Amino acid sequence: MPAGGSEGGRPRSPAGEATAGARRRSYESPLRRQQAALTRERILTAAVEMVHGFPTWDWGALTIRAVARRAEVNESTIYRYFSNERRLRDAVMQRLQQEAGVDLEGLRLESFGDVIARMFDYLASFPAAQPPPDEPTFADVDRRRRAALVAAVTEAAPGWSEEEAAVAAAMLDVFWNVPSYERLTVTWEFDVARATRAVHWVVRTLSAAIRAGDGPDGPDGPDGPDGPATS
Repeated sequence: MPAGGSEGGRPRSPAGEATAGARRRSYESPLRRQQAALTRERILTAAVEMVHGFPTWDWGALTIRAVARRAEVNESTIYRYFSNERRLRDAVMQRLQQEAGVDLEGLRLESFGDVIARMFDYLASFPAAQPPPDEPTFADVDRRRRAALVAAVTEAAPGWSEEEAAVAAAMLDVFWNVPSYERLTVTWEFDVARATRAVHWVVRTLSAAIRAGDGPDGPDGPDGPDGPATS
């Protein structure tokens, strides 16, 4: 290949290389990157607004086509930033968690009550609360949340077995989901403040038991201080 390269079978002139380089620099310019960031934010904002308008947590209507219409961009533009619908939904879920002030990284048992309070307050901003469908994005968030809870319990009670830590984490997780919020605010007709106080009390009680070593099987074995129960 000639030193100048070729294009369409013809040697590329130094002037042609300079032009191509200028195009690349123009495309990668700070202005271009800023425009790209604004477009991505526009798409994500449109998708989040759609979720806030849904009557339930069913994201079946959160499609590439629907978001493109809402954001007033072409579908191909969305694919430029999110390779598929799952990527878009994951980005929306991440934004919702940021809005709620929920951070799974470095979760601590002592801060769990505050996490639940923020979640309840955030859920109150939605039209309704319903259990999320069996959807990959929700499943991934659920998996990471379980892992964070087990890690928090293990840190607070390092001497516990994996089974004990998992049981305690599962009990904490009972309050970290939409059905629990719905049960308290709809079935029991609690307002958000009252529901939050109730959960704070339970979490404090459970946290104290964990720190005291009072695990699911009791402090002295599976049947309490007196050993196995006898009939």
